[in-house]
Amino acid sequence: MAKYAYPAIFTPEEDGSYSINFPDLKGCYTCGDSLEDGLEMAEDVLALVLYGYETRGEDIPTPSKIKSLKLNNDEFANYVFCDTLEYRKMYNNKAVKKTLSIPEWLNESAMAIGVNFSQVLQEALIEKIK
Repeated sequence: MAKYAYPAIFTPEEDGSYSINFPDLKGCYTCGDSLEDGLEMAEDVLALVLYGYETRGEDIPTPSKIKSLKLNNDEFANYVFCDTLEYRKMYNNKAVKKTLSIPEWLNESAMAIGVNFSQVLQEALIEKIK
């Protein structure tokens, strides 16, 4: 899980929309109704594809240098950034049950003051992975 930047090729279409392709990542392409929409869609598809690489344990390709890309007359290249951890937080938020053990005295003390064990564990894990 990390932050990434990959070059994308933006191709303007006749209707004002854009087709976007990431040449370093197989099957990583999208489109947008406008440049702003295209940039948003590009970030989303980049995060989705890289999340898939991470989940499957595959090696993530090294991004090309933007100047090495071959462009047609009306195309332009731009870096697109994404954060797969943020993507996971938004789209992979299913609750997972965990069984753990703590000392009995700690359990009794925490229950006496109404501690929400799930919330405490989530907060501690988030702090730990930062």
